[in-house]
Amino acid sequence: MGKGILYICPTPIGNLEDITLRTLRVLREVDLIAAEDTRHTIKLLNHYDIKKSLISYHEHNKKEKGELLIEKLNSGLDIGLVTDAGMPGISDPGEDIIRLAIENGIEVIGLPGPTASITALVVSGLPTDKFVFEGFLPSKRRDRTRELERLKEEERTIILYEAPHRILDLLKDMGEVLGNRQISISRELTKMYEETFRGTILEAIDKFSGEKPRGEFVLVLKGAEKKEDNMYKDISIKEHIKLYMEEGLTKKEAVKKVAKVRNIPKNIVYKESIDI
Repeated sequence: MGKGILYICPTPIGNLEDITLRTLRVLREVDLIAAEDTRHTIKLLNHYDIKKSLISYHEHNKKEKGELLIEKLNSGLDIGLVTDAGMPGISDPGEDIIRLAIENGIEVIGLPGPTASITALVVSGLPTDKFVFEGFLPSKRRDRTRELERLKEEERTIILYEAPHRILDLLKDMGEVLGNRQISISRELTKMYEETFRGTILEAIDKFSGEKPRGEFVLVLKGAEKKEDNMYKDISIKEHIKLYMEEGLTKKEAVKKVAKVRNIPKNIVYKESIDI
């Protein structure tokens, strides 16, 4: 008998309907399911009438249980890896067992499925063409501030996770270090009380200062302005259009580019271009 396969099985982040037919089939077919919290996973399995042996694999036992899982995989057993919610390996110890399996020559197959970070990104209204996922920042303010300083010049959209009791402290530190940027904050994604706030960091601070935050949060933050954007801040829109036209762009192309660079409506730029 050859080695088994480690299947990475994403599970719903809230709504139990958000699971693929393939994931359900794999969970029924594997020999064993490794779960971050067996008490949580058993509810999902019961909902879909899946009877399968469970073994706990989490942050506090990952070394001991990781070795055990590798032994079972080497013996030919197929194992499904699940986290409490979403994609295993994202902000949980799943990445350790995945790396260990690869090091031991065990095949790892990832199944597509729900993940809070991407869900929050696509509904944020912020740029999705380039982004960076930073997970949870440190809980200590000094360490958290240092990480924010590191991200200060990051031009890609930034995705963060945060717990409800720390959300306000994080927002205040973000405002101090990064300035009053655009931000989208999603909570309780796919659940009954799902909510996404879109606005500035200062508006977010005002909102969450007046209510008790509940649920796990995904913060999607606009990246730093590109150096090109900063170059043109001190010239008028009309001068900006002329500059691009001098570089060889048509007036129409220049209007479009100015609107994009300055992040302002195209009709405003067009009005400035009429008498050029």
